[in-house]
Amino acid sequence: MNAQDKLKLLAKNLTREFPRSPRETMAGYVIAARAVDKCRAVLAGTGGEYHSGCPVDAMFLDFVGIPYEQFREFVATGATDAEIADWIQKTAKPRPRIEIIRWNNELRGKRLSELPDSVQEYMEDYIPKFVPRNRPVYVFFDVYDLEEQRI
Repeated sequence: MNAQDKLKLLAKNLTREFPRSPRETMAGYVIAARAVDKCRAVLAGTGGEYHSGCPVDAMFLDFVGIPYEQFREFVATGATDAEIADWIQKTAKPRPRIEIIRWNNELRGKRLSELPDSVQEYMEDYIPKFVPRNRPVYVFFDVYDLEEQRI
């Protein structure tokens, strides 16, 4: 089986299902599993309206020090979640475990007002379109979990 066939077997069809929550971890990092789901789907042609390499993905990739193209190329090999997690752990900028935990917790609790201006501007239009009106957004990750009906 070639890489493209493996990729297609692993890729979610994001026109029919959602990527994983940004809260879900892979290799010990929030956002990573979601970034993998979106990257696979975009590479397989099933990404729908989702984008790979977006500013949210960049938060993870910048923290671990992995360029998006390198990440995309590895995902394109058809690697499994376990293989990608292992690759991330080997490729990421070495950091003490507590630094990763702090970063994860900072993102889990990050309010919209604490995001970069460009993301705040994007969310100002995004939230009214995609988040149910009667559901308050307390932290950044709520936007995706509310829209994708996880909370």
